[in-house]
Amino acid sequence: MSSKSKNRILVMPYTIWMIGFIIIPLIFVVCYGLTNNNNAFTIENVMSFFNPIHLKSFIKSFKLAFISTIICVILAYPIALIFRNSKTKQSSFIVYIFILPMWMNGLLRIYAWLTLIEKRGVINLILSYFHLPNISIVNTEIAIVLGMVYDLLPFMILPLYNALMKINDDTINGARDLGANELQVFSKIIFPLSIPGMVSGITMVFIPSLTTVAISEMLGGGNFLLIGNVIEREFLITSNWHLGSGLSLVLIIFIFIVMGITNKWTDKDEEAVII
Repeated sequence: MSSKSKNRILVMPYTIWMIGFIIIPLIFVVCYGLTNNNNAFTIENVMSFFNPIHLKSFIKSFKLAFISTIICVILAYPIALIFRNSKTKQSSFIVYIFILPMWMNGLLRIYAWLTLIEKRGVINLILSYFHLPNISIVNTEIAIVLGMVYDLLPFMILPLYNALMKINDDTINGARDLGANELQVFSKIIFPLSIPGMVSGITMVFIPSLTTVAISEMLGGGNFLLIGNVIEREFLITSNWHLGSGLSLVLIIFIFIVMGITNKWTDKDEEAVII
């Protein structure tokens, strides 16, 4: 058996998985989104995205996703640098600690966070014990952002860590030998070479934050109607699959545009580094 035949056999399960769980569902979404209840072609479902209510939900989703992504970058970059500068065994153990929560069910992680920040949660119990004023952030935008950051921070740390680990120590030491101070080393070498990892992390954090359903529903108490919640309600509550699919189509197109921009940005950065 030739190597090509072996490769085709190995790829076949993944191909079947993609066809059954990605391509076919997308075809259904496109069909429902571009038809009405009489199965006639229409773009009304897609254009309903620009309805003031739907557009307001998208803008709020974009805002919270943007804030969550920025916070993840600010938190993840120093952590990734610490991982890189620590010893190999220590960094592997610390990375393992950050990956470990990802093995848990996502809903359980959100429930755990809800247990911490609710009015009678762990944080308020500790504050009450020390006679400090309690916090009330549950069912607010702050709680949603904190939940997104908590849930998605590892997806920012790992790409940054991998990008930083690829930087050759000889390059950094060479810059220092040539008289560069630590700020110059970071701004001229470390940061530019880590941009591809940062862009990858931003994509992995921003898109799930934009389309989240469970986090906004549980930590926001249903008070904030994000675009993911709007689409969910169209499918599960109003049973308007055509409108839900139309909104999903616009969101998919927007996500593809974001991914295309980030991929081009990454390619340009890699070319600039090579030059």
